[in-house]
Amino acid sequence: MNKPLLLVFHSNLNQSKVNRALVEALKLRNQLDIFDIQELYNGSLDIMKDGAIEAQRLISASHIIFQFPIYWYSVPPIFKTWMDTVLTRMFYLFYEQEGQVIEGKSLYLHVTVGNLDSAYQKQGQNGFTLDELMAPLKATARRCGLSWHTPHVVFNANQLDENDIEKEISLSLKQFERWGILNNAPLTSSC
Repeated sequence: MNKPLLLVFHSNLNQSKVNRALVEALKLRNQLDIFDIQELYNGSLDIMKDGAIEAQRLISASHIIFQFPIYWYSVPPIFKTWMDTVLTRMFYLFYEQEGQVIEGKSLYLHVTVGNLDSAYQKQGQNGFTLDELMAPLKATARRCGLSWHTPHVVFNANQLDENDIEKEISLSLKQFERWGILNNAPLTSSC
């Protein structure tokens, strides 16, 4: 049976507090295939040659989960490079063999941000909601035929103490259960 796939896009997962803790907690459950893309490709932005291996990971997955921190209102550079390489291959070069195969799969995002929830409001420091900042990813999911689910967001991630991190990891694991990822049960879209 195919497992859920968690792709982690973090410039330095070992230095992360929340992202690293979640990956460690999920590895203990041994219910997902987890890949740290930065580590896997040695941090190189000239990655993945033609994207075939990454495309096969998506094709084989029961669920697709992207985990990453928001960097300057966007995804980390390695995530953007990954999308350019892999999704271009799957949806423009090998659509019938690859892209079409993942259409209808569910896409989930686990996102960390360094600021408070209040900063991501219309009247907040950033002037945009996180939902507005996610528009390019929603558009990508739509173009790829993936079912979009409301992202799970951990705010103020770099300021959390150990107790707060434990609470956030517990909440994150509960969200993975609600998504049907940890028990591999199907879930309807929550758009």
